[in-house]
Amino acid sequence: MEKEYRPQEIEKKWQDFWAEKDIYKVSEDAPGEKYYVLEMFPYPSGRIHMGHVRNYTIGDVASRFKKARGFNVLHPIGWDAFGLPAENAAIQNAIHPSTWTRANIEQMKQQLMRLGFSYDWSREIATCDVEYYRWEQWLFTRLHREGLAYRKTSVVNWDPVDQTVLANEQVIDGKGWRSGAVVEKKEIPQWFLRVSDYSEELLSKLEKMQGWPDAVKTMQKNWIGKSEGVEADFPVDGGKDVLKIFTTRPDTIMGVTYLALAPEHSLTGEVAQKNPEVADFIARCRKAPVSEAEIETMEKSAVFRLG
Repeated sequence: MEKEYRPQEIEKKWQDFWAEKDIYKVSEDAPGEKYYVLEMFPYPSGRIHMGHVRNYTIGDVASRFKKARGFNVLHPIGWDAFGLPAENAAIQNAIHPSTWTRANIEQMKQQLMRLGFSYDWSREIATCDVEYYRWEQWLFTRLHREGLAYRKTSVVNWDPVDQTVLANEQVIDGKGWRSGAVVEKKEIPQWFLRVSDYSEELLSKLEKMQGWPDAVKTMQKNWIGKSEGVEADFPVDGGKDVLKIFTTRPDTIMGVTYLALAPEHSLTGEVAQKNPEVADFIARCRKAPVSEAEIETMEKSAVFRLG
């Protein structure tokens, strides 16, 4: 056994051997119980960082452990390479998005290979390949045809610099995680999938899920959030509109003292056109925190308008 570890020699030697023997290539007909290991595909931003190394090392350890135990392990890799960040980077660098993305994929692929991960590279995909996204388009078309994909306006976190929508987790201290710009609440048209059509089916099948922890089942039930109650219409003074509300306690409906409208409600916008105080309140709400933890501890606020 050698006293000194020389990675440039030893790692290259064995990685070349693995590649020559194709030992990570997977066959569906190979002996052993099938096992699937999949980490979230990296976004090809240009270089591997230590967050990537940590994440994919964990997956590789799991894959190698199962393979050593006799499992037929499928451990694929691919690239989450289809989105606005690629376009923004291409604009910033004055190159075509495809050129920028493909160059980054090649760079990151070489780095992952040098790390010696046990990927079956013959199954490599990139989500910007037409062979991949054609099936996304096919699936969306089918959903739209069945009325399960629909378009409506909704409030989002808008980054005015990157010109893109951000998830709550991408808003840090009220600013976009990439640009550092102050995030705005903006109402824009979006596409939605009508998963609520399957709420009852999802709930009824939860108890039949063998091996699922009770905590996970509870989270799923709370996420679906089934409530039983009635809808009631309240007429709006001086107009033809009505406010439709939902309550689980219709027996208390005669005790209603006020109705609260969300800042993004259409009627709130109409009131704001004539009431500067309401308009100012809406503007402040657009800059409010978006993380669940911050929202839970925020003091409730409102603007009162009688009549």
